[in-house]
Amino acid sequence: MGWLKRAFAALLHLDDTPHRTALAFAIGVWIAFFPIWGIHSAMAIGIAFALRLSRAAMLLGAWVNNPWTAPPFYTAGTILGCWILGVPAAGLDAIDWSLKGRAFIEAMAVTLRPFLWPFIFGNTLVGVVLGAIGYVIVRRVLERRRRQPTTPPAV
Repeated sequence: MGWLKRAFAALLHLDDTPHRTALAFAIGVWIAFFPIWGIHSAMAIGIAFALRLSRAAMLLGAWVNNPWTAPPFYTAGTILGCWILGVPAAGLDAIDWSLKGRAFIEAMAVTLRPFLWPFIFGNTLVGVVLGAIGYVIVRRVLERRRRQPTTPPAV
């Protein structure tokens, strides 16, 4: 949990406006749920450069979904997509989470083939919603922090 506290502290000390920092974080969160695995960090850096937004804030947002959180997040997003699109979710629980590397990706491709559109739609929607929530939270925290008077260190 210490790394999370340090990462958030780094986010609080950025010199950009609260709006721009929160926007970078929110786009990063959307990227975190982007349905193509393995390109999140590169995508975050590329978009941050293109839009001249904070790379640190965007990467922090993009790392919300990581190897430890991806299985439950992507599953929840896919179930949401199934529910919204009216696709039965039966068979979604057949994913073999114990596989690693290429075997996992190949098994996922076979298992998720009927769930492709729910996967894309549901996870994109989750990314948009969580990005919007992240924007509001980060902006409020940064604005509140900027309003606090800074006190000089005790001598």
